[in-house]
Amino acid sequence: MLCVDFSVKPLLCGPKTVLRPFTEADADTMWEIIGDPEVIRFTGPPNSDLTAERVRSWYASRSAQPDRLDLAVIDRATGELVGEVVLHEWDPDARGCTFRTLIGPRGRDRGLGTEATRLIVDHGFEQLGLHRVQLELYGDNGRARRVYEKVGFVVEGVRREAALRDGVWVDEVLMAILDREWTAAQATPAASAAAAR
Repeated sequence: MLCVDFSVKPLLCGPKTVLRPFTEADADTMWEIIGDPEVIRFTGPPNSDLTAERVRSWYASRSAQPDRLDLAVIDRATGELVGEVVLHEWDPDARGCTFRTLIGPRGRDRGLGTEATRLIVDHGFEQLGLHRVQLELYGDNGRARRVYEKVGFVVEGVRREAALRDGVWVDEVLMAILDREWTAAQATPAASAAAAR
């Protein structure tokens, strides 16, 4: 059985973004991002006992976690922290992980989230030997779904009207990508061009 070592926190670089380990100094910016209305809309409101101090402690401890990989998304053009990408919930029997991300307002609509997603998914398959990466999103999160589809995730199922948010029932969508699908996508000229965007 493959044992994935998440204790190694890589530096992953693309043309638009750098993914790097978190430090305590990132906490204030992440606190702002977590409080962004769009982040709250698509990830849910922060737990009522979440404080700036707890966020500081959380991000200060990310580099020491052996069971998950949390990386800061940095905009290469400005050097600014704009969000995070995470591989967590390791399932050794399935050789799979759950992926999640959040990008704050200063990182949106410029391809940073797409590139950051590609970088960490590539790391998961090529360096960690994962077989499967899955994620969940709300059905009304069109921006995120477009990003995930560009990267190669496919819809595996929909839990219809599974969440009541602001008085409206919304679907929960399960998407995933397998190692062989990732490898095949990277071998096509269209994928190479898309990765460069």
